[in-house]
Amino acid sequence: MAEEILINVTQQETRVAVLDHGVIDELHIERASHRGLVGNIYLGRVARVLPGMQSAFVEIGLERAAFLHVADIWEYRQAQHTPEITPKPIEKHLNEGQSLIVQVIKDPIGTKGARLSTQISLAGRLLVHLPQDSHIGISQRIEDEAERTLLKDTLTKLLPADTPHGGFIIRTMAEKATERDLARDVEYLTKLWADVQSRSKSIKPGSLVHQDLTLAERVLRDFATEDTQRVLVDATEAHKAMIEFALRYAPAVTERVQLHEGVRPLFDMYGVEQVIERALHRRVDLKSGGYVIIDQTEALTTIDVNTGGYVGVRSFDDTIFKTNLEAAQTIARQLRLRNLGGIIIIDFIDMDLPEHREAVLEALNQAISTDRTRL
Repeated sequence: MAEEILINVTQQETRVAVLDHGVIDELHIERASHRGLVGNIYLGRVARVLPGMQSAFVEIGLERAAFLHVADIWEYRQAQHTPEITPKPIEKHLNEGQSLIVQVIKDPIGTKGARLSTQISLAGRLLVHLPQDSHIGISQRIEDEAERTLLKDTLTKLLPADTPHGGFIIRTMAEKATERDLARDVEYLTKLWADVQSRSKSIKPGSLVHQDLTLAERVLRDFATEDTQRVLVDATEAHKAMIEFALRYAPAVTERVQLHEGVRPLFDMYGVEQVIERALHRRVDLKSGGYVIIDQTEALTTIDVNTGGYVGVRSFDDTIFKTNLEAAQTIARQLRLRNLGGIIIIDFIDMDLPEHREAVLEALNQAISTDRTRL
């Protein structure tokens, strides 16, 4: 696969385009004003314990103190799932002035502060690391029992048997992952947790320990692979930050991260702006002369395939078949470009031959099989 990743960074937003053999396959946008706090880790200081509410207010350096309920304290949760241990009230876990590592699980809303948990989770591309835990879990959306067993056995083999390594949850995206893929995630997450622990010992309470990755950094964690030829970014500071991140957590792709210094804007040079504009259109033309119509509502998305001006050269059945095959590829790409989810209804042109129907369905399944999110 000849894959390139383009990153356009401004003060207002970051945009990422993934190109497959020169064709724009994915678009991702992150606006600076919409970056939340969820996932951020802080060294908090307990400001007040409220036994009557079984909760506490914790200072984490924000305008308002954050909220921690006893049910979100890791030790309390563990006791709930251990029959021989009686869960203790919050005043037995926390004292005013106490320092502790906490993670934001819900952003502040209105006059309410952020909600916290003391159970830390660190997300990788294929795994979620639970440093305080010890078990290996698997996403329920991976349904094949043989695949579940293989993934769990592979991951267990990668973890040291003689030293504590924490727990891991195997994400849906890990289905069909190789041992090398899992090993890379284990290494990344282990380094990240070590950094969190180290930094928490050198800062004052009420300080940020770890901020969730920016979109540009997530590109290196989640998108870039050995098949990625290069990652082009058009902002000097973002390029510097990505190089620093790659050197520590993804050294294999460091040399492929390059700064775009051309006079012409990066997205203009690769035609991304035009693709973004077309992605807003209801009608998407096919190269053959056919087209698809995409209608979105709150409840579902409908996609209708039409032959348009395509008349074919052999037979009517052949014309319909080729239009549907091309539409299957285009629809899969449009789902990624528009970030469509939920209920999606595709109305292909009626095909009389069973082998044509099977071939179109197979083409669609193959086209969406590379999606980073499960359909």
